[in-house]
Amino acid sequence: MSKNETETAGHNLPYIAGITLIATLGGLLFGYDTAVISGAEKSVQNYLIDGLGLSTWVHGATISSALIGCIIGGAISGFFASGLGRKKTLLIAPVLFFLSALGSAYPEALFFNQSEPTMGLLYMFNFYRIIGGIGVGLASAVSPVYIGEIAPANLRGRLVSLNQFAIIFGMLVVYFVNWGISSGQSIEWINEVGWRRMFLSEAIPAGLFGILLFFVPETPRYLSMAGRDEEAMKILKKINGPEAAKRIFTDIKSTVEHHSGKLLSYGRTIIIIGILLSVFQQFVGINVALYYAPRIFESMGAGKHKQLLF
Repeated sequence: MSKNETETAGHNLPYIAGITLIATLGGLLFGYDTAVISGAEKSVQNYLIDGLGLSTWVHGATISSALIGCIIGGAISGFFASGLGRKKTLLIAPVLFFLSALGSAYPEALFFNQSEPTMGLLYMFNFYRIIGGIGVGLASAVSPVYIGEIAPANLRGRLVSLNQFAIIFGMLVVYFVNWGISSGQSIEWINEVGWRRMFLSEAIPAGLFGILLFFVPETPRYLSMAGRDEEAMKILKKINGPEAAKRIFTDIKSTVEHHSGKLLSYGRTIIIIGILLSVFQQFVGINVALYYAPRIFESMGAGKHKQLLF
């Protein structure tokens, strides 16, 4: 038996793969919600920004308003993950994505008349986008934690990395979705109907994610932290087999008492470097490409439909 076969002996690989794929849908929705605005931003500008005679600064703030929600979602993710559990926190994310998809597509639904742009309507659109951003913040923080706590140690790195792949794949998928919605349609139709369908399309993966989450277990680590040792042991046996489950459960119990600590308990330098890495990721300007890719290609001479395909 090879080393790889020895390490995975006793693991319920189909079950592990199924749980991981469901959890990575959170990453896919992260990418989907981030990039869906790219196909709709010119129509949003035409409807809400130009329709109200507002500045390009307001346009930029509206297109990027979901980032405010990302900050909120990331900030509260630890509180919810520790208080409600990883699974329940993940269940909140698709609800937020679903509401954002419906609200961003039809921000007039509750209080306003369609095709009559007002400042209130602009605020409502941004509100729904921020809700989606909170979902992004929750999913981006909790999905990799969930996968890491479910996965066997020898598979953990590979499985957690799938979440990053899912984020990029979600961005790729939504570019094709936006192109498919607009393909063969007039600019007038896109400005009136098409952009709404782009936002609305997010409701499909969000609904699928929410439904599938009911079929995954809570993580053994959280269950052990909550004093639900029998449930934790049952899940560990199903994932790793009886023998490995006992050893892993012992390891979890030995570390669970030290799961909390002060912000800088792992070292000031490590925390600062981690924060700066995230900051510098934004400084490279990736969000410009994500939000304005069709506009960029249009300025390079691409046609109405090819700009979305590129």
